[in-house]
Amino acid sequence: MTADTISLLGGRLIDPANGVDRVCDLHLATGRVAAIGPPPRGFAPKRIIDAAGRILCPGLIDLSARLREPGQEHKATIASETRAAASGGITSLCFPPDTNPVNDTPAVTELIRRKAKASAQCRVLPLGALTQGLQGEQLSEMAALKKAGCIAMSDGQRPMPNTLVLRRALEYSATFDLPVCLFAEDPWLRDQGCAHEGQVCARLGLPGIPEAAETVALARSLALATHTGARIHFHSLSSGASALMLAQARSQGLRVTADVAIHQLHLTEMDLEGFDSRCHVIPPLRTLGDREALRRAVAEGTIGAICSDHQPHEEDAKAAPFPSTAPGISGLETLLPLTLKLVEEKVLSLSEAIARLTIGPARILGIPHGQLAVGAPADIAIFDPQACWILEEGAMLSHGHNTPFLGWELCGRVTHTLVGGRLVFQRP
Repeated sequence: MTADTISLLGGRLIDPANGVDRVCDLHLATGRVAAIGPPPRGFAPKRIIDAAGRILCPGLIDLSARLREPGQEHKATIASETRAAASGGITSLCFPPDTNPVNDTPAVTELIRRKAKASAQCRVLPLGALTQGLQGEQLSEMAALKKAGCIAMSDGQRPMPNTLVLRRALEYSATFDLPVCLFAEDPWLRDQGCAHEGQVCARLGLPGIPEAAETVALARSLALATHTGARIHFHSLSSGASALMLAQARSQGLRVTADVAIHQLHLTEMDLEGFDSRCHVIPPLRTLGDREALRRAVAEGTIGAICSDHQPHEEDAKAAPFPSTAPGISGLETLLPLTLKLVEEKVLSLSEAIARLTIGPARILGIPHGQLAVGAPADIAIFDPQACWILEEGAMLSHGHNTPFLGWELCGRVTHTLVGGRLVFQRP
């Protein structure tokens, strides 16, 4: 489907990247923003969307969403999950390399891109494997992966035990100015843990994961960032101590960034009561103090992006005893409303909330999205901030219904999503 000439009329345009927050019209042509306010001379839209009473913002950019294809199509597919993403206003998402086969060669990258071109409803940005097979031993051909279309390098949630290999990987990536996405976890300190090591964990008799499992790994990577000058992005921080370490590193001029999963900003270890496997996530839900520290770090901009950390699972994957269940939450469809809930709770202003979902991740990746200046790609989310709804399993578009937010009343619902000027989602 080619991009139409479209006029979006009467909406409140919020574009944090350009300091815009006003009611106006937006006009699109050839997949880009043609004008803001009055239309260009002779402009004849083929489609008009009445956006009165709604908010127009850049399309959301999700820094981590597992689509399960190729290799785990019994859990989800690129088609199903990008459809769910579009329904949540997400127009670009990063696809970690822990697929089957692992995305560690240009051939696999091309396979993913071909599948995405055939069925995706949003932009799919593949992350290339930092090491071959995600084994943490031999470096991947990063230059070839970048040429094939990988936006950054990552080993997903696989830890990198060998510090020398990590150093070489960072040095290699720095020569191509490729961002490296790291998951801060010491595998020996994590051991067989499945929940935050604390009072709740002890009361439930669950094996714990100490905060130090994250901070020790983070400290190692920050030391290597100083040594190599590499661009490092830390995925899904979970502790207040980590946020403080990151702030100190950034104040020293290190090129380090971080995101936090939206569920870490709403849930805590207390939500594990009753052994609710829907709250089994890695990194684990931590203390109320950690949650508040993460919220402050997001508000201050130390953590520049909020992601869904989307991990869809089939029902059986969450049906075993808590430690044996698969970790992860299906989060594409709740990313925007749960972020808007932070506005309701006065953690963020509306502009700040949208920034953490748009220009924040765009700057981390170095891509020309997340903003709506004239000439920018027409990736747009339109949502009704007053629409309140209940998250119901049967209404979810993702194949994964594994979310602890079922039954929550959420406010803010996407009505239209456009990618490159194409209308890819319209709520009936």
